[in-house]
Amino acid sequence: MTTGLLVTTSVTILLALAGYLVTYFNNLRLSQRAERLARVNRQLGELYGPMFAMTHATDVAWRAFRSVYRPGQTYFGEGKPLSKRELEAWRLWMTTVFMPINLRIYELILSKSDLLIDKEMPDTLLAFCAHVAAYQAVIKKWENNDFSEHTSLVNYPADTMLEYARSSFQQLKLEQDRLLGKKDQPR
Repeated sequence: MTTGLLVTTSVTILLALAGYLVTYFNNLRLSQRAERLARVNRQLGELYGPMFAMTHATDVAWRAFRSVYRPGQTYFGEGKPLSKRELEAWRLWMTTVFMPINLRIYELILSKSDLLIDKEMPDTLLAFCAHVAAYQAVIKKWENNDFSEHTSLVNYPADTMLEYARSSFQQLKLEQDRLLGKKDQPR
């Protein structure tokens, strides 16, 4: 009788321990998933969502600007020199459209770099920050009626900036959907 009691007690203890361990590890997994989802939500809401929206807006504005001013040729490059009207249009668009958006993206990158999906600051973001920082000197000259320069010494990373913002945003949206348990749905 004591052997049966010992076996029953042992089985009960083992089942209770197993139930506790299953519950513990399940709660740990759920907690980690919730923490990951919270981080992805912050990455989307505070960095990549705004960055993608603003880089997209800049691209649309740039295309609209170029459809009116010097379509089919480079703006600051080889070819006929820019007219006074074209230079004035450039300064207006740069100071009222492009640079305000660029400064907001610049501030996002600097203040929210802890939310980057990359282990290191991507080269395209470093180039973008350098472009914006260098352009501030040009705009300061314009404020002092010195129009001897019209471009930043560092080029805008046009070939990579929008694509980086778009692909990072899409990657995080897929991760968010996975964490929320959503099936693949066309976007």
